[in-house]
Amino acid sequence: MQTEQLIEIVRNALDDMKARDIDVIDVRGKSSVTDYMMIACGTSKRHVMSIAEEVVVNVKEEGLQPIGTEGQGVGDWVLVDLGDVLLHVMMPDARSFYDLERLWRFDPMDDEQSAEQA
Repeated sequence: MQTEQLIEIVRNALDDMKARDIDVIDVRGKSSVTDYMMIACGTSKRHVMSIAEEVVVNVKEEGLQPIGTEGQGVGDWVLVDLGDVLLHVMMPDARSFYDLERLWRFDPMDDEQSAEQA
């Protein structure tokens, strides 16, 4: 299965489950663990867990076995490892606190170029 197809399957499951603030981050060249990170929010801990469960069911239906999941028992943040795609389903407070978008989109070259221009 192509990575783009996997992202589309995950995005459709997130949309079907009414996940909020869906974001896809290309981390190729920044991470040796995965190519893309997807981040989405749920409205409650149960919603977060249900979203992650639905994604797992949908990718299994397409013949892909997830590598693993973490955080299902807590519900603040569930990680679904799909190989080329890591899905983070989080409560809004956890997402704001960990700010994965800033962490993974940060490019040190941007800071160096800004410093040179100053």
